[in-house]
Amino acid sequence: MFSCASKKSVIYFQDSNDVNLRKLTFTSSKIQANDIINIKVTALNPESVVPYNLENNVTPNSSFLEILRLQGYLVSQEGNIIFPVIGSIKVTGKTTSELEDYVKKMLIDGKHVVDPAVSVKILNFKFTVLGDVQKAGTFSVTENKVTVLQALGYAGDLTINGSRKDILILREVDGVQITKRIDLTSTDWFGSDFYYIKQNDVIVVNPNLNKIKSSGIMGSAASVMSAISLVLTSILIVIR
Repeated sequence: MFSCASKKSVIYFQDSNDVNLRKLTFTSSKIQANDIINIKVTALNPESVVPYNLENNVTPNSSFLEILRLQGYLVSQEGNIIFPVIGSIKVTGKTTSELEDYVKKMLIDGKHVVDPAVSVKILNFKFTVLGDVQKAGTFSVTENKVTVLQALGYAGDLTINGSRKDILILREVDGVQITKRIDLTSTDWFGSDFYYIKQNDVIVVNPNLNKIKSSGIMGSAASVMSAISLVLTSILIVIR
């Protein structure tokens, strides 16, 4: 009896019949200090853009982090990168698309390249999942468009002790830490800014009520009843 749990606390998206009415919006993450970004410049004349692209000097013995640094620019604590020919560029606070437009404008206005195309990508996009999941940790992915559900999938999904109704997301926006709690048994957060995770998000899966009770001094209700039963049995033995 004590081990039973209501399906309302376990089943995901119980109002999923309405999910097709929700519009999902995605906004790119803003570049932060310590990000590693790749900037690729192309044009009709390939030779004209050679000075503006990093050389690929990856060796077979290079570590994953070394490969990323060789293929991209490490953003300094001041939020800058050193771009070939142009020099120092402030990149923090911009999305990848905003930085693409910014670099393209600099190349055109400075008459460096005729009609260039610029592509920017965050190479070390990562997030952290903690709490009652199968495999907690920090995960690095090559794609920048990851949902909360996909992030939990990387962590092996919630354990049976994880609270589906109390998922905490920690996010830094313009130097300010903000939080959001979402309920996985509902879809009402699908249209929010937290449907897709951002760079360096932390997802915390809090324990459910049964897990909290079992971690106390007296443990679960079943443990309490067992202790009471033991005490009563001992009393009866002594009396008899």
